[in-house]
Amino acid sequence: MNIFWKRYNGQTSGFTKDPILAKHKFTNVYRAQDRVSQFLIDSVIYKGTGYNEEDTLLRILVFKVFNNIDTWLFLEQHLGEIKVSNFDVNKISSLLAERISHRPIFSAAYMMTGSHSKYVAYKSKHEKWLMMIKHEMLDDKALQKIVKATSLQQVYSILESCFYERSFLAYQYAIDFNYSEVIDFNENSFVKAGIGSIRGIKKCFIDADRYTYEDCIRYTQNNFLKHQEQYGFTSFRNLFGRLPTLIDLQNCFCETDKYLRVKMPELQVDNIRIKQKFTNPKENLNYFFPPKWNINKFIKPCITKNSAGLTLF
Repeated sequence: MNIFWKRYNGQTSGFTKDPILAKHKFTNVYRAQDRVSQFLIDSVIYKGTGYNEEDTLLRILVFKVFNNIDTWLFLEQHLGEIKVSNFDVNKISSLLAERISHRPIFSAAYMMTGSHSKYVAYKSKHEKWLMMIKHEMLDDKALQKIVKATSLQQVYSILESCFYERSFLAYQYAIDFNYSEVIDFNENSFVKAGIGSIRGIKKCFIDADRYTYEDCIRYTQNNFLKHQEQYGFTSFRNLFGRLPTLIDLQNCFCETDKYLRVKMPELQVDNIRIKQKFTNPKENLNYFFPPKWNINKFIKPCITKNSAGLTLF
């Protein structure tokens, strides 16, 4: 979080003295800070008009299945604004089949590996996922059910029933849907630990097996300020007054697992190395968060320098 604030305030180097944080790639403390989430919130959800509730949810889902900004821009360049009325699986699949021959269309952030056996006839991974969206989300009215959902957990359950055995993705997509105005549930009302988060929890709690992993995440949130003070991290500056929610802490346990693979390799839980290295940071973002969070008024425009060394606002 300290690295984030240094970059936000215009610092261009010397972000950390920690060699692990300097060398390896980690996500932000807050999920919504990350570059892809920022693009989702700003450009996929809130930029543009004329979307009904199902259009908005479909746009979120199509973007998140690939989780790749370039893929989204490519599709909208060729299809126009993606919505229910122009969601043509065959056309989209054809476009992506050509594109995948010379560049990746999926993000490496998390693996998109599962689908139900009834989609086994479709050869390409992207076509399987697009057909699943068409049949489960549109034809079987799952998006309409989500619009009428009464809790974040219910949204998760609807998604999990569609994407099968991919509980982590169902939770991630539920949070993405909740960034929009279509649904509005408290992020602290429900959490689901992913595989990476579970590894981190096992490394942090000596008695984790006595509880659910979700209990461990809630315990961390309930004792967040207490343990900061206990371990000398009282300088933590939150996100414009917004404390980390359960989804943020779930992600942080995943990043803790990655950090400890280097710091304490003797704590082996499955994966033993970090695959992605940190590279020179891209240009700073003009941050934009869901308006219902009521924190955008506190954000200042980012300060960056172009190739000529001129300061840009």
